[in-house]
Amino acid sequence: MRTGLLLLAGFLTAGLCATATAETPVERGRYLVESIAGCGNCHSLQDAGGPIAGKELAGGPLMKEAVFEAYPPNLTPDRETGLGGWSDDEIVRAIREGRSRDGRVMGPPMPFGLYRGIADDDVRAIVAYLRTVKPVINKAPATVYRMPLPESWGPPVAGVQAPARSDPVAYGGYLAGPVGHCVECHTPISAKGELQMTRLGAGTREFAGPWGVSISRNITPATLGDWSDAEIKQAITRGVSRDGTRLMPPMGYGYYAKMTDADLDALIAWMRSLKPVD
Repeated sequence: MRTGLLLLAGFLTAGLCATATAETPVERGRYLVESIAGCGNCHSLQDAGGPIAGKELAGGPLMKEAVFEAYPPNLTPDRETGLGGWSDDEIVRAIREGRSRDGRVMGPPMPFGLYRGIADDDVRAIVAYLRTVKPVINKAPATVYRMPLPESWGPPVAGVQAPARSDPVAYGGYLAGPVGHCVECHTPISAKGELQMTRLGAGTREFAGPWGVSISRNITPATLGDWSDAEIKQAITRGVSRDGTRLMPPMGYGYYAKMTDADLDALIAWMRSLKPVD
C-alpha cells in the first residue's frame, strides 16, 4: 500500500510540475516566430550584417521577382504602420487565408497555401507573441503585382490540429510545411509558378540577393542519404556543409539555431522519409 501511495504521489507531483512549466501561448509564439517560422527573416529591416537591432519585425526589404515587387509589412503593434489596430482574428485570417483586414486578397511571396495548415493553437500563439514585441514606426511601401491574384486562396480555415509530436515524421512534415515552409524553397516550381510536388524537396530554386545567387539544395535522401543527423543539423543551424563549405542566405540559420533538438530530430526524420529525387 505504501509503495502504491508513493507512486501515486510521484505521478501527481510530475503532473503538477508539467502544468507549471507548460508553455504559455506567448512563449510558444515566441519560439515559433524566432525559430522554425523565421518570420523576421523576411519581415525585419536589414543591412549587410543582417537584421538591424531594434527594427525586428518592422517590415523587410524589397523582394523582387518578375511578377512582383513585394515589401514585407510591419508586424509590430504600432497602430499606424503595423498591426496595432488589427484584431486577433484579422491577423489570423491574414496569415492563413491571405486576406487583409479590408477584405483585400494578399499575394506572394507569403506561402498562403502552406500557412493554411498552421494549427489553430500555433497561429493564435504567434499572434499573442506579436502583440508583445516593441512597436516600431515603419510604413512599408505597397507591393506591386504584375500577375493576377485569385479571388481567394481557399475557403475559410478553422479547426486545424497539429500532428502528434509522438509521430516524428508527421510532426516534422508539419514543421517543414505549414510552419517553416521549407518545402516552398526546397521544391522546384513549374513555369506557372506552382510547386512540383512530385519532386518534393529536390531543390534547384534560385534566390538572388546581396550574396549573389544561391540555389536551394536537394534535401531528399538522394543527396542527404549518407549524411549523419549531426551533419544535417550543422547545415540547418550553422550554415556549414559537411565539407566545411559555408552555405549562403536566404536560409535563416540564426533562426533555426534556436530550434529544440526534438524539433530538429523530427524535421530530419521527415527529410529521411522523402522519396529520393535526383
